[in-house]
Amino acid sequence: MLDAASPVKTPSGIAALARWQPATLEQALAGPRPFVLAAVDVQDPGNFGAIVRSADALGATGVVAAGASADPAGWKALRGAMGSAFRIPVAKAGIDDALSAAKAVGLRVYAAAMDGAPLDHCDLTGPAMVLLGSEGLGLPPAALGAADDRIAIPMRPGVESLNVAVSAALMLYEARRQRS
Repeated sequence: MLDAASPVKTPSGIAALARWQPATLEQALAGPRPFVLAAVDVQDPGNFGAIVRSADALGATGVVAAGASADPAGWKALRGAMGSAFRIPVAKAGIDDALSAAKAVGLRVYAAAMDGAPLDHCDLTGPAMVLLGSEGLGLPPAALGAADDRIAIPMRPGVESLNVAVSAALMLYEARRQRS
């Protein structure tokens, strides 16, 4: 019976109907000391859902699906988020709007980039937004240029990159460690 209600090959055993709408950009950026992830052009809905789930688990205050990112309301993204999209504000916005709004409320904007400062050398204790780029191309040059700083996850030589959801989780973990 559940096979008829779910398009997934191995459903979790629970099906529900719910109305979900993205938060506003203002809601995603709100709070006394926000820490927000902005997924820029992250196209895989499973990756986007995993980012939302990690953001919820590790204490981020919001997530923004920026640019051409996967639809946060799509079933694959919601399944990947495993309920977190109902607990943490998830907004949709253009990258320029997200950057302008973040700067207007005093968030320091970090861009995840290979040439950035090592993550553990960056002060993530204040209000911040971290920009994460698409799976294949990373961040667009305009987003890199608009950031206040660039940060990177130190990796051993020969490893070119990490999956965007893994990168998000590592950055969230370091921010949580610093903020504790």
